[in-house]
Amino acid sequence: MAGFTLEHPSTRELTGGDLLAQCLKHMGVEVAFGLHGGHLDAFLMGCESIGIKLIDTRHETVAVQAAEGYSKIRDTIGVCFVTANSGYSNGLPGLATAYADRSPILCITSSPPLRDAENNSLQGQIDQVVVARPLTKFAHRVTHAEDAPRLVSHAIRTALAGAPGPVLLDFPIDVLFSPVTERLISWGSITSPLSYAPGPHAKAVEDTLALLKAAKRPVIITGTGGRSKEAGEALMKLAKTCGIPLFHSQKYLATVPADFELLGTHAGLLGVLPLLKKEQPDLALLLGVRTGMFLGGKSGGIIPNEGCKIVHVDVDSGEIGRTLPTDLGVTSDVTQMANALNASLESGFQGSVDASWVQAALSVKSLPSPFDTAPEEQSPGRIHPYHALKKVYSSIEPGCIIINDGGECGAWSNGLAATSKPFAVMSACGYLGFLGNGFGYSLGCAIAAPDRKIINIQGDGSAGFHFMELDTYKRFNLNIMTIVVNNFCWGMSSNGQELIYGTKNPARPVSDLSPTTEYETVAKGLGNAAAKVDKIADVESTVKKLQGTPGPSCINLVVDQKPIHPVTAIMVSVTDDPDTIVVPYYDNLPRPRYKN
Repeated sequence: MAGFTLEHPSTRELTGGDLLAQCLKHMGVEVAFGLHGGHLDAFLMGCESIGIKLIDTRHETVAVQAAEGYSKIRDTIGVCFVTANSGYSNGLPGLATAYADRSPILCITSSPPLRDAENNSLQGQIDQVVVARPLTKFAHRVTHAEDAPRLVSHAIRTALAGAPGPVLLDFPIDVLFSPVTERLISWGSITSPLSYAPGPHAKAVEDTLALLKAAKRPVIITGTGGRSKEAGEALMKLAKTCGIPLFHSQKYLATVPADFELLGTHAGLLGVLPLLKKEQPDLALLLGVRTGMFLGGKSGGIIPNEGCKIVHVDVDSGEIGRTLPTDLGVTSDVTQMANALNASLESGFQGSVDASWVQAALSVKSLPSPFDTAPEEQSPGRIHPYHALKKVYSSIEPGCIIINDGGECGAWSNGLAATSKPFAVMSACGYLGFLGNGFGYSLGCAIAAPDRKIINIQGDGSAGFHFMELDTYKRFNLNIMTIVVNNFCWGMSSNGQELIYGTKNPARPVSDLSPTTEYETVAKGLGNAAAKVDKIADVESTVKKLQGTPGPSCINLVVDQKPIHPVTAIMVSVTDDPDTIVVPYYDNLPRPRYKN
């Protein structure tokens, strides 16, 4: 076919696995993450022949999440492979997080021969396509090798179109190992360019400008939909033209330089404005960000419930108005909407923005922390978690990619990460609150951006999920520094129980971890440079020494369980009101009252 040249292996006949690999290569795939299984060998040999780099992990969940991390940095499709049934089942958590967080990945799996369906064959009990459908945008079993070009193209386009997300193709082993009949190949749109992103309706642009011109306290809040370099440039231009601040959700992968004069911080800090006796926004321009947990839900703490108009721009019309009443909904890609607004503002912006309010809004990012004056060491051998991570971030070099994992550990880290002037900060837990994702994300980021240092922040709870991936980091000699923020417990769980049940009740069911675990010793055994740090005076020198060491490293950073992070208190929402039922992590309920 014109534009696609089949490459025939010199030592064997062309198989379905070869054709699949060549289709991926033609669609721009350079790397695939996975774990070996004999069902996939024909595909893996095809990748080797065509020049797709294979990165093998120690667990399939990590492989899928590495593809997701890669896609976040490269802003393209991420590809992973998992073998039949057992490997596939291990990969399901990765599909779930990618689906919840709208990450475009393609998962390749295999299964027993078609003739052995419902035959109690090896690794054939679970119908992988049926199981995958609720967790993907598209899942399909390929029954003829010659259909690979058509279906690979369709799957990748589906993953990237509209609200992005994961897709899955199941290639039975006989399809992968069978010779290809070239005259029967179904090419589909494998040689066609990808579709352009959707743009805004002209009236939507006009109406948005009218709302912007009328607003005195407008704010732009962006999210993962605005993570591309082009989106960042367009957003900065829009913010500067209109003189309005630019904030982001905690899920945002920064593409705006830290020194941009109108860049705020994560939108959660807009909730501080009332405490400063400052007014809240009267217009929220939501660009590529979903309402819900990362924007304060229905609480009104971040986006006021009254007196604030909302313009919501998203590639998925179904997200508009999902949580909050919306004054104007626009189905559009962030870059296209920002470019359209910028084009309409070429002659200037005639608005009524209150410049003093803008400065007040931006000031929240530099407010002193209430923990600055707290003792740096809570008790002998236990560093205050705030001071421990503050010292970490003042010690690492600018331009790193920071991955935040864990519960309270992630909360402490999220509040401090920007001080290191990173290239990007990624909140690993996502909408599922899924701990352990950071290991796969770190791997994907390290492969996507090999010239940058990766800082993999883990709590000692989240570290337990995939710590063996430090072996993967060493095999590929990746510049990943894993920092285990070790407080000997599941911090948010233990502290949440304390908030709910009080200090007089000593019970803390299933929330303790071992104080004797030597993460630095395990890391050394896996080939990583490593150290234990339990004194604030040793943090800077240790971080700088290990960051200057080529390859992966690990720090066992021992911190105290206290104080309870404010985020935990906010999420648990404890109250003394006898008429309220506390529902941790969600909205509380009124207590029903019955009359006799």
